[in-house]
Amino acid sequence: MNELMPLGDIPSVLQRYASGELTPGQMVEAVHALIQNDAGHAWIYKLPLETLRGYARAVEAKARTVDKAALSLYGVPFAIKDNIDLAGAPTTAACPGFAYTPQRSATVVQRLIDAGAIPIGKTNLDQFATGLNGTRSPYGACRNVFNPDYISGGSSSGSAVALAKGWVCFSLGTDTAGSGRVPAAFNNLIGYKPTGGWLSTRGVVPACRSLDCVSIFALTADDAERVLEVTAGYDAEDIYSRARQGCGHESATQRFSERGFRFGVPRKDQLQFFGNQEYERLFGEAIVKLQGLGGKSVEIDFAPFLEAARLLYEGPWVAERYAAIQQFFDSHSEQIIAPVREIMGSAKRYSAADAYNGIYRLRGLKQQTDRVWTEVDCLLTPTAGTIYTIQAMQQDPMRLNANLGYYTNFMNLLDYSAVAVPAGFQDGGLPFGITLAAPAHQDEMLLHLAGRLQQAYALPLGATGLSLRAEGLGEQLLTSGSSDAPRSDQQPGHVRVAVCGAHLSGLPLNGQLTSRGGCLVLSTTTSPDYKFYALPGGPPYRPGLVRAERNEQGSAIEVEVWELPTREFGSFVVGIPAPLGIGTITLANGDAVQSFLCEGYAVADAEDISRFGGWRAYMQQLGNT
Repeated sequence: MNELMPLGDIPSVLQRYASGELTPGQMVEAVHALIQNDAGHAWIYKLPLETLRGYARAVEAKARTVDKAALSLYGVPFAIKDNIDLAGAPTTAACPGFAYTPQRSATVVQRLIDAGAIPIGKTNLDQFATGLNGTRSPYGACRNVFNPDYISGGSSSGSAVALAKGWVCFSLGTDTAGSGRVPAAFNNLIGYKPTGGWLSTRGVVPACRSLDCVSIFALTADDAERVLEVTAGYDAEDIYSRARQGCGHESATQRFSERGFRFGVPRKDQLQFFGNQEYERLFGEAIVKLQGLGGKSVEIDFAPFLEAARLLYEGPWVAERYAAIQQFFDSHSEQIIAPVREIMGSAKRYSAADAYNGIYRLRGLKQQTDRVWTEVDCLLTPTAGTIYTIQAMQQDPMRLNANLGYYTNFMNLLDYSAVAVPAGFQDGGLPFGITLAAPAHQDEMLLHLAGRLQQAYALPLGATGLSLRAEGLGEQLLTSGSSDAPRSDQQPGHVRVAVCGAHLSGLPLNGQLTSRGGCLVLSTTTSPDYKFYALPGGPPYRPGLVRAERNEQGSAIEVEVWELPTREFGSFVVGIPAPLGIGTITLANGDAVQSFLCEGYAVADAEDISRFGGWRAYMQQLGNT
């Protein structure tokens, strides 16, 4: 059976099932045999073979009675971090004394099983998900798949290792400080940390309950999105659950097409590689790679991000980790390993006033960091600044672990989404990874950009030796990225509005759209029967778009069509100053859409700038005179 392994990405397995080359029953036999040799300490609990056979028989039987579309993950094996419940299997959070056996699976796990996926077992982690290195477990330090002397990253260590070895097609982790991204970078994987609340945390042992996210490890960005489609959704049993928003595939294609996008990079004096020159070189190459996909790099001030990151372990959020297991900690603290016990024990020095002051400080920092979205579409950082040996980590566990969180600890505090992407190898053979980040609810765009970037690198998948397939999501983006075709399936609960001036991407007022969860759907022009004027006053300088009179020569004017949640549209419109307002315009393809329009009286003494064809061209000319 070992010739069936490694399995590869999700489409590869589904194709083998469809051709008859493989069955779910054969798959579980092969996987179970392979995972018995676990020198890297990936697993805490492996499902018994008979249990796996039961899952395989159940999904095979279900496929004969339901529409295949309902089983989008038919027979696909996956691993579960052992702080996430699987009914009938013990949950330990890497602490044997804490263990319990749930009768009900976590919401995300149950949704995967309902879609046909087969759980293989529970994976190792830094105890109580407190750490980014993978060595803080009584079940053994989890070892890097490329060099066992090095750390795997944590806390979702086993989930990353099991996937990188090709034992499963995807795995679940959790992410509070970077636990779903650092192990991905160290093991050549996609690590997707969704917008908080998109994936339910019911049935997850909390670390910081207000910040925790269930994360997805995948071999490809396309696979991560496949799993997202199954697992995302509001859960009334999770107090932090929230409805998924977003603009889907075509919006992502337009936003990150070859026409250009802007990505923020920390100033050079704010980048930190802790003496690792190879990581520094590889990050420089990643910037060039993203520029090759049409991106323009923009240096940003990373200082407020770093200050927010420090709040996670140097501020009152440590107390939330203590609160998560307070009763167990107070009664059995001797069963918690030293670094984790030290961190949680420090929580007792924080008062309620400290907690509120921390919240206020974070609020102020978020106001500062959110300003970056008026300048860029996404951020690019290393996922981690360096990597360490297991020996070095165990000799200096606190300081080195803190170094690993330099680029990750701020993400959940600031309510951003992120995707870790493989980005090459050091000369010694260890992987390097970068992270793409954006505001909440911009996940699809990040995943699609990650797919393009993964295709551009064309690295092997994990440590399987398998090649990235030149098809699917990445190829679709490469072949359709320049399309002007608008998306016909407008998101429910959303409204579209065209903008033509300072609200365009990268211009001063664009943040009024992105801060409201707006997504760019289409870059196009109006039909050729409009006039365009530069209105007096400013800054911000504003244009006026009006429909040409019957006896006037009109022009096609550059516009962007954005999609806003309906609940945000009213507050956006209220802020529009006279003489501008919202009306209906015609696009180049004949579609009608709501847009900024100007009252006719206001253009009587304004400069006609229709000949420039758009606001960007006019402002560029203005800056050159």
